[in-house]
Order: sequence, then C-alpha cells, then structure tokens
Amino acid sequence: MSRKNNKQSHGSKKRPKTLQEYVGKVQMTREGFIFVIIEGQDDDVYVKASRTRHALNGDLVRVAVKHGSTASKRREGEVVEVLERSKAPFVGYMHFVGAQAWVLMQSRNMPYDIQVDAGQARDLGAEPGMKVAAVVDGWKRGEACPFGHLTDVLGTPGDNDTEMHAILAEFNLPYRFSEEVENAADKISEEITGKDLKGRRDFRDALTFTIDPSDAKDFDDALSFRKLQNGNYEVGVHIADVSWYVHPGDAVNAEARERGTSVYLVDRTVPMLPEKLCNKLCSLRQDEDKLTFSAVFEISPKAAIKSRWLGRTVIRSNRRMDYEQAQAIIDNPPEETKRTPLDEAVLTLNGLARQLRAARFKAGAINFDRPEMKVEVDENGKPLRVYQKIARESNNLIEEFMLLANRTVAEFVATGGKMNGVAMKSAKTFVYRVHGEPNFEKLEGLRSFASNFGYKMAEATSGKGAAKALRELLGDAQGKPEYDAFENIALRSMAKAVYSTDNIGHYGLAFPFYTHFTSPIRRFPDLMVHRLLGKYLRGEDSAEKAHFEKECVHASERELVAADAERTSVKYKLVEFMQDKVGLEYDGAVSGLTEWGMYVELDETHIEGMVALRQMRSDFYEFDDGHYRLVGRRSGKEFRLGDRVRIKVAGANLEQRQLDFELIENEEDYSLDPAAAPRRTPAARGKRGRAVSKRKAR
Repeated sequence: MSRKNNKQSHGSKKRPKTLQEYVGKVQMTREGFIFVIIEGQDDDVYVKASRTRHALNGDLVRVAVKHGSTASKRREGEVVEVLERSKAPFVGYMHFVGAQAWVLMQSRNMPYDIQVDAGQARDLGAEPGMKVAAVVDGWKRGEACPFGHLTDVLGTPGDNDTEMHAILAEFNLPYRFSEEVENAADKISEEITGKDLKGRRDFRDALTFTIDPSDAKDFDDALSFRKLQNGNYEVGVHIADVSWYVHPGDAVNAEARERGTSVYLVDRTVPMLPEKLCNKLCSLRQDEDKLTFSAVFEISPKAAIKSRWLGRTVIRSNRRMDYEQAQAIIDNPPEETKRTPLDEAVLTLNGLARQLRAARFKAGAINFDRPEMKVEVDENGKPLRVYQKIARESNNLIEEFMLLANRTVAEFVATGGKMNGVAMKSAKTFVYRVHGEPNFEKLEGLRSFASNFGYKMAEATSGKGAAKALRELLGDAQGKPEYDAFENIALRSMAKAVYSTDNIGHYGLAFPFYTHFTSPIRRFPDLMVHRLLGKYLRGEDSAEKAHFEKECVHASERELVAADAERTSVKYKLVEFMQDKVGLEYDGAVSGLTEWGMYVELDETHIEGMVALRQMRSDFYEFDDGHYRLVGRRSGKEFRLGDRVRIKVAGANLEQRQLDFELIENEEDYSLDPAAAPRRTPAARGKRGRAVSKRKAR
C-alpha cells in the first residue's frame, strides 16, 4: 500500500506533536493486536487492533508511542503509517465462492483472510482445500479483509512435502532452482585443466580425508596431515574452491547471494547452490581430484603455530570418514605398532585440537554447550523418535581446525600482514564474523536472579571479567535445575554474531580476528571471503567498503531467516510426534515461567510444552518476576525452575505448531472457584506466541 493510499484509507486525523515516533517491524497476533519491534530497542510497542491502520505481520510501519513503559505497564502506541508491505507470503487454505476466492487463514500471526483473483488461482492449479501461499498487495478502504495474489500452490494439507514447503514459503525461502540457474550450473565444466592447476600448490600426495555426518552429501572441507623431519606437523585445512566456478554477475551467483545460506529442515536440505556444484563439482569426494582454497600450518606437538600459508591448492581425498568412525579411533586407539597412517593422523590431530580448545577457553572463550534436539524421520517424513545430539571429540577435532583457519584468514587481512611473499601495507576491506561484548545491564540482572538460588556471581565490568563470571556461575550450576535458566538469561545478554566489514573481534570465541572461510558451499559470506582473499593474495587494491557492508547486512538477515525456518520445522515435527500422545501423562520439570504460562520439559524426550496459567484450576497463580516463580494467590503454593511436575498432553496443534500441557494437580488443591479468578487482559493472553518464538530464538 502506498503512503498516499494509506493516508486516504484512514483519514487525516492529526496527532499531538508530543508523541514520539519510531519505525519498526510488525509482529502480529491471532487476536489482531500487534507489537512493533524497533531495531536497537529491547522493549517493543503494543498496538490495539483498532489502532493498527491495517498493518499486518512483517510490515514496516511508523508508530507513535502514546506513553512509555513503567513497572506495571508496557509502551503503547498507534500505527501512523504503513511504510512497506511485507513480501513474505502467508500460508492458508484455498476457498472459492462462485467467481470469488479467498485464502483462509489459521495462522498465529494472521487473523484476516486474503481475497485473491479466482482466475489466477485456478490458472495455477489451486483447488478448494489446498494449501497455498499468498502475498498481500493492499487493503482497500471499507473492505473487511486485505487483497493479494497467490505465489505458490503447495499441495494437499498434511502431506509432508506440502508442510515443509509451507514452512519455506512462510519465510519466503525458495525450495527449487529456476531453469536458468540449473542450466547455468550444468554448463560449468567438470574437467580440471592445466589452466585450472596453474599456480596451485599440489597436495595430492599428502594423506587427506574428510570427516562429516554419516548422511552428508556435500563435503566442503578436508584435512591433510604430514609429519615433518623437525618433529612438527604440517596440517592443511582444505576448502572447496567455489569461487573458481561461481563468479559475480552470473546467474548461479545471483541466486546464491539471494539465498544467502543453505537451509536445513528436519527432513531435507535446501541448498544454496545447485546440486551440480554442491554435491559434485565442489564436493571433496573420495578418490577425486578437487580444486581447493587452503590454510596450511606447521604446528608443534605443543600446538604452537610455527608457520602459516594461504592459497589455492589441488587435493585428492584418500578417505571419506564420518564422525562415528573417527570417534571409534579416538575411543579405542590401536596399538602403536598396528596403527595405520590414518589412525596416526586422527589421533595426532585430536591431541592438537584438545590443546587448541584448552587455549581458547583459557583466553576467555565462553562454552554454551547446549545439547541439540534432533528428530529422526522415516522416508515419508513421519517422526520416529526424538533424541539429543551430543558433540563428541571427533566433532571438536574438526571444529578447532576450522576455527584456526577462519581466524588465520581474518588476522592476515586485518593486520596487513605478509603471506606467500605478498605484503599488504595496510588492512583492507573484508567480511568479518563479529560478536560484540554482552549487555552488562542484563548480566547484572542475571547476577541478581542467580542470588535468589544462593549463587554469588562476580560483578562484571569488562568483557573478560564477564566471561570469567559466566564460566564460574555456569560451572557451579552444572547439572542443577536452574542451569538452563542461567544459560538462557546469559544467552539473552549476548550480542548477536553478524557479518560486518568493521572488525570488532568475536567475543564468544575470544578471537580478536575472525571470519567465515570454511563453508562456501553453504554460506555466501564464505564465498565473498574467498574472493577477497584471492584478490589480496594477488596484491590487488582494497575492495569498496560500502558495497561489502551492504552485502554483510543482507547475509546476516538471510542467516536469521534460515535459522527461524529450521527451528519452525523442528517445532512442527515435535508437535507431530506428540499428536498420538494427547491424553497421555508424563513426568517433567519446569523449564520456564512467564506471566501467562509455565513451560514444562518432558524427561525422556526433552520436548517442551506450556501449561497456561488460566488452565491451572487449583488456584489463581501469579508470576513473581523478581524471584522468578509462580505463586498461588490463595494457597501460597510456589512453582520454581526445575520443580518436578506431572502433566497430561492436552493438545498438539500442528497448524499453530503448539503443544499444550495440563498440570496434574492434587484433588485437595481444588478449592478455588475458577470463575472467581480475575481474567487476564488480551495483551497478556496474546503475547504467548510472540514470547515462545523469542524464547526459541536465543
């Protein structure tokens, strides 16, 4: 909707000049009221449904704040103008009535149906009841709902492909490549010629191997290993040379830049590059010559870096290993006389990785070692089991050498150093992966919160001091019920890692210089890093900073969108896994508390659902923010983090991706008439969906 039309649609009511105005993005609720998220501000602005000026989820708006937040009241305002309609589609169900058509919504963030052109819908193959994706084009004055157009017909509801494509559509992510992009990729030659090898360092005679998940299809990094006569080791970190095949200005590059990253849903990978590149040409497959960009180190047995080299190479992987195979060598090392060269390489590299890791934590790195929940699905996408994925030493082995390569590349460019006979007189424009210092005010809140549990967290006045205080607190709480809460609050205090041309270092890793160099198959920033590094190794001038800063902002945005889609697919499958368990009872622990509900994590699967306070019938419970507990108004009964509870699965709503639990309470507690309990405001009730998404995005 244009600014002109928007004003015409809603009159020209004058606003008091004293109102403060901001620009922000809309987060909408099913009830129709919205929250305007303002960049750089922790507190959003609540807007009643009658004051939204037809703003919808994802829209960019100008909002006037009527009053500021207080201890008892949040900021409230009204939308002044819809500046830009979101281009992200809404997913719903196709519905025809005669010559008219609508997309019917059952979304947590879209309370209005969308009118679409029936002819266009039928031309795309849409049939009644099908899931479709539609973009809102505007909202005419006097109309009950917005109008728009279909962008995709997703298929039959409940079908796994339909539902996964619906998640991708919701986040405006593509799930297929255009014919133009596929054709451009197919035209790239697979032959390695003398021209391709010119100027490359040849590592085809070095022991080289990959270590990846057992189900991996693309292998974008490999390690080579050689013992040197002086007792040191030569370790090569070899990365697929995607920039040799994909160039600025071509169709494949444009598509990769737009996607920004590969997306990993529960049951599939949506790659950044077409299959010809990511699974064949640039995949470091066993027994095939491959072009790579490498960081090569001479390392002492004490893990001291004696020399480093960066440049283009050619390799030939001798062995494709998975993490389990590498871990088996680490856990059960063969006798020295029976070790193969591969055994020796894995064991030596693991010993070096342990030392590199220890040095990193000694320097102040923070270890948020959160177990990752995985959903195993069958060939049709049906969830079979939920389990914890725990990183082991074989994972850490690869991680440490990737980190070493990343920080070496960043340090070389940032410090204007010398490499391979090429000396840079000064630092040049580069793409860094940066992570700023934490929010000390939020850390103070954690310190106060931890004191409620009897912990004495040191006061943090510097970045290093904060890291030390956090490590000590989390170490003391390890294995205790409050640990997860401490870790969650600590994570919320952290800045977000982003891409930037301004190097401020990486606080979480305790590196003064850091970039992403090691995954150009799946991350576009790595591809930019390869191009810039190649340019500077040739002695060329610095690239244009403004251009690459814009690219960094775009890449950071795409990364966040992909992460949200990945989390949503996991949430969907967790709810699907629980659908046939409605009515069953489970033991669990209180994992989160808010003013509208109590989150409970089940013991066996670690799946989390919410017990709504309005459904706790034995008493009227209120949230005590200062002591992070729920307190019964009549009984004084408390619920705190880690408390053991028993719940019944009350609902598993796939459309809302929402799990509802019912607390199993003692019969003697039922003495308060639920009808007598005060009602919660719409604002308190509606914040649930928004809060859950924030909680999961930490």
